[in-house]
Amino acid sequence: MTINEMSDSLLSLQHLKVTYCTAFSSSITTAVDQVSLSLQAGERLGLVGESGCGKSTLGRAALRLLSNAVIEGELTFQGESILKMSLPRLRKFRGEAVSLIFQDPMTRLNPLMTIGTHCLETLKAHRPQLSNQEAKQRAIAVLESVKIPANRWSQYSHEFSGGMRQRVAIALALLLEPKLIIADEPTTSLDVTVSAQILQELTRLCQENNVGLVLISHDLALVGEYCDRVAVMYQGKLVEQGNAEQVLSQPSHNYTKSLLKAALHLHVPPKQSNRALPETPLLRVRNLVQHYTLEQNLIQQLLRKDPAVIKAVDGVSFDLFPGETLGLVGESGCGKSTLSRSILQLVSPTSGNVEFLGEELTDLSEREIRKLRRQMQMIFQDPLACLNPLMTVGKSIADPLLIHRLATPSEAKKQVEQLLEKVGLTPVQAYYHRYPQDLSGGQQQRVSIARSLITNPKLIICDEPVSMLDATVQTQVLELMQSLKREFHLTYLFITHDLSVARFLCNRIAVMHQGKIVELRETDALFNSPQHPYTKTLLNAAPQLKMLSS
Repeated sequence: MTINEMSDSLLSLQHLKVTYCTAFSSSITTAVDQVSLSLQAGERLGLVGESGCGKSTLGRAALRLLSNAVIEGELTFQGESILKMSLPRLRKFRGEAVSLIFQDPMTRLNPLMTIGTHCLETLKAHRPQLSNQEAKQRAIAVLESVKIPANRWSQYSHEFSGGMRQRVAIALALLLEPKLIIADEPTTSLDVTVSAQILQELTRLCQENNVGLVLISHDLALVGEYCDRVAVMYQGKLVEQGNAEQVLSQPSHNYTKSLLKAALHLHVPPKQSNRALPETPLLRVRNLVQHYTLEQNLIQQLLRKDPAVIKAVDGVSFDLFPGETLGLVGESGCGKSTLSRSILQLVSPTSGNVEFLGEELTDLSEREIRKLRRQMQMIFQDPLACLNPLMTVGKSIADPLLIHRLATPSEAKKQVEQLLEKVGLTPVQAYYHRYPQDLSGGQQQRVSIARSLITNPKLIICDEPVSMLDATVQTQVLELMQSLKREFHLTYLFITHDLSVARFLCNRIAVMHQGKIVELRETDALFNSPQHPYTKTLLNAAPQLKMLSS
């Protein structure tokens, strides 16, 4: 890069190196190693690579958000050194000049503040001249642009689905109309239609206002569709960069080729054999309803207005048969996760029936449900959030056995060691005594899978189990789940917004929209000849990865 190119760039990195040194160890970890790249105003750069390669570290370094890190090299924004900015200048720089969209929205949202308060606080901190009314009008317009209706203004983050929380985080980043947006996996928890809408909105913003975008993602198809250039990172280094179409169709580096091969593996539909379903379903759901009433403010109570009702699950019926994988797809907020929690009786449904192994779950006591729940396990989207950080891997996996009194501590240890071997965490003793935070995302998910299998369940509900993983690890985990399904005779209810993952894994797919199942068919039939308009919209919105050139 020439001196002129550096001065003309919106963002410029020259020989950037980021190292960490913990207080408890003298060892130094290099997260980013001699990375040089630039971004022009209005340009969209996709930053891809496996988890732990340094993508997120690079994004946070651009805003000096790293603690206990040593940053070396040059880092400039419109010719001004970010590393030399004073704290007052840095506060103004963050948000007004550059905004960061985090992968996990809960790190951005205060659980004690309403969504509206979040927006007003952000706007008033940087634009104190705005009246509360002006700030609210601006905030509501931005929220509605990411499909958050105005009637959700007074709600808290825990009242939103994961996908809707991510939309709020994106809205907060857009509020101050920054010149550069660094989006760290911004659509990981969003369905394809909302993902497409938001990325189209970001693209429009870049074009109309000359705003730069750094899109950090593990989704190569997404990057190929929305970015001008692609930069590929591996083990802290930048191994390849160039025009998006060129890099994704004719990669030069072996690592880029392996990433594409893994991603294409999911985009090529597997051969589905005709499968005769058993006569008796394992799980039978009939007319399941889960409605929530929004809390009224004082004025609404005085006016005696009818409270607003959110129909999260609205009359859902389906059968799940032994040995099959039923996919549940739909937009964020459509009720997929609420449905799964209602099936498990983690929340009591408003009405309807859930029959599992011939027993009506809605009639059982809490003690009876707890006893039966060992046959129904769940794999969550974020494994780190459901694993106790104070418990080692071995103890976390053994815990359900001890809770249900299925084994003595010594017997549990033997079973855990066997499962660690089966989920590919070997050598076993290297993982048994480690803590979840010491593992990569893919390794954490393998621990979560082992924990769900330890009670030898018949049904596993998988809630977006691979959405936070990069393409190579995604493929590994999905193939592991298929292998374990055959070995343990498992039945999966697989919740996902990724249609390529659903096509790869599922025998049948149910499409959910606004709390209802609008279409349920064999996987091949659904993809080849979708019937419902919403299903067609979903399939058309999904980005496609082009095949490698020969």
